[in-house]
Amino acid sequence: MKRVASLYLPDWSIDRLRRAEPALAPPPERRVALDLAAIKAASDAEQGGKACDAPRNSGWRPGARWARDDAVFAPLAGVDEATGGAEACWAGETRADVARRVAAIPAHQRPPMREMGRRSEAAAHPYKYLPGDDGGKASGWVEPAMVAVRAHGEGVRDKDTRHRHHLTRHPSESQDLSRQARDAHPSQTPASAGVTHKTGVATSAAWNAMPAIRYPGDGPHPGGRRGSNDAGASVPGVAPFFDTGRSTAGTVARVCRDAVPPPAPAQDSAPPLVTVQKTGSRIEIAAVSAAARALGIAPGMALTQVRAASPEVVVRDADPDGDARDLHRLAVALARRWSPSVAIADAQSLFLDLTGVAHLHGGEARMAARIVRLLARIGITARIAIADTTGMAWACAHHAAQRVTILPPGAPLDALAPLPAAALRIDGHALELLRRLGIDTVGQLAALPRAPLARRFGRAVPLRLDQASGRAAEPLDPVTPPVAISVEQRFAEPLLTAEPIAHWIAQLVTRLTDELARAGRGARVLLLAATRIDAAVQVVRVGFARPTRAPDHMLRLLLRRIERLDPGFGIEALALHVHRADPLGAEALEGDLADGERPDLAILVDAIVNRIGARRLWRARAVESDVPERSVGGTAALDPPARAAPELARDDVRRLDARGHDHPWHPRWPRPARLLRRPEPVDNVIAELPDRWPRRFTWRGITHRIVRGDGPERITGEWWRRVAERDSVRDYFQVEDDEGRRFWLFRRGDAQRSVTGDLSWYVHGTFG
Repeated sequence: MKRVASLYLPDWSIDRLRRAEPALAPPPERRVALDLAAIKAASDAEQGGKACDAPRNSGWRPGARWARDDAVFAPLAGVDEATGGAEACWAGETRADVARRVAAIPAHQRPPMREMGRRSEAAAHPYKYLPGDDGGKASGWVEPAMVAVRAHGEGVRDKDTRHRHHLTRHPSESQDLSRQARDAHPSQTPASAGVTHKTGVATSAAWNAMPAIRYPGDGPHPGGRRGSNDAGASVPGVAPFFDTGRSTAGTVARVCRDAVPPPAPAQDSAPPLVTVQKTGSRIEIAAVSAAARALGIAPGMALTQVRAASPEVVVRDADPDGDARDLHRLAVALARRWSPSVAIADAQSLFLDLTGVAHLHGGEARMAARIVRLLARIGITARIAIADTTGMAWACAHHAAQRVTILPPGAPLDALAPLPAAALRIDGHALELLRRLGIDTVGQLAALPRAPLARRFGRAVPLRLDQASGRAAEPLDPVTPPVAISVEQRFAEPLLTAEPIAHWIAQLVTRLTDELARAGRGARVLLLAATRIDAAVQVVRVGFARPTRAPDHMLRLLLRRIERLDPGFGIEALALHVHRADPLGAEALEGDLADGERPDLAILVDAIVNRIGARRLWRARAVESDVPERSVGGTAALDPPARAAPELARDDVRRLDARGHDHPWHPRWPRPARLLRRPEPVDNVIAELPDRWPRRFTWRGITHRIVRGDGPERITGEWWRRVAERDSVRDYFQVEDDEGRRFWLFRRGDAQRSVTGDLSWYVHGTFG
């Protein structure tokens, strides 16, 4: 059965802007810091304020002060007194007294011996344990048996079952266990009852979702040591304690009360963002962000109305061409990763054909959730719906409340009954007429007879109903991911000389041009990869000024690079890869056929560029700028000219300007034949201020005496580019020295105001 997914990107334009300008994106979500002060206080109170003075992982040491039965313990200042009164461990208590106090603690609150101090743990074996050949049965090491210890209905599974099923306990079970224990022992108040829980209350809801985590002492020691926590251990005066289902979530639920509700999720603090487009003489809203939508801003509103109501709104120009281009890139990425058939539905939607594909990604639910999650990770809001038809999937993706909506196979049209009529992709005129007739939902529209509906609305509305229900087919027009064009030839015997290499390169070029002709493209960059028998790969790059698939021209440039190949012990494979290709179709002839064929400079340019490099051969182009070093730009030798400015609208005020457009290199302002990349300073300048050219200057160690000059030509800074150029001034002069050499000099500043420059002189170019 056919299954189709509709991917809806409600904020596609806004998400693209936020990815381009991170300052407009909302700040990352801050995780709520969990305050564990209440838990620590409860843990200290349950342990009686006494910390174990035995070293960690040290084992039992006979004769130690803390292990003697007659040992007398002094109170810990600042800890025992803080516990208070009869609950404190005062001086004079022996080990038997401490054991009785521990035995009096309820079983569900009794901490493991690891937390109270290892008073009965034997030292570990000094050598590494190696199991015997019989699996350890006759090795002499005692295997601890899992003895079920009951604590108010709690039991312990055997060791194999515990490791196989990963015994865990839900926080609610720990809460029920603690509640039962408190009801069973009303006279015994837990040590944590007197602790005031003010700081950890708001975080209990977040902790309740944590999985059960065993304490380090809740299990047999892997090294074979036996303590009071292990099965079979016997400590006088201390009841056996092994497993009570204690978990982190249960401890937090028992200590921190749910008196205060959890904090509300953080709101979107990003500034309201809208994009605008010009429709006639009206500038209206094209797309809005969630923050702007919350202010009541909707697409189609006038920008002046929005600015009057909400001055803080951030406005950017709409880019429909860029949105469509990036949407196509996203469709190609989805076609390569998720489904081979991906079609563009509209400016914000994509269709994915999931027939025979979903099981490869763990099912429809997991696949849809992963797509939404991956898009959210890169800052793109998405909703997805899966159904039998494209109409039903599109309707659920655009109008359902959930981010992921999956309709079961064979779902009828009644599944869309509560959705608005716009979910069927009906045009605006028909929707307005349906609204006047009182038809607002798909269910009401589907209940109407087809014949009157077709007479009133034409064929469009019944067709949308049939496409949604599956009675009418709606084929997809999938995007085609670009496929790399390459040809390869492997050899039974390695190639060692230039002649066979040239022969097989010619064969590969012929095959490659056939592939380019079938694809309707021309190569701009070719890569020749030669694989030697020692797995070393040598790559030769060849570029073209224009798209081409002429085999003679390609072969001529490749054969000139054979000398760069080192065959070594032999070349076992040759491959030609098209690294860059552009569309290449029929071209119209320019000029009259009687004038003859114009020479093609591409062959000459390709030969020069592949010999000296593309950066050493370029063509100057004019740039709109008053600053001389900015008025010249570089471009490839045969690149087409820049696109002409779009034609102005009939009501555009710029049509009133009848002056012609001045070229940046206007003959009224002659420029030197050689313009330096950066102006170079000159020394020993003698000039009459404020508007006379210099009489003498020294440049590059040579003194030049000026006999004639012209100027000044004043050029001010481009204040809209940099603040430092707001008051800057340059006065340019054309001068000629006594040997006939002509220079183009300028002085910084107008010699009247100090803010315009420091009156230093520079050479910016030479004439001739």
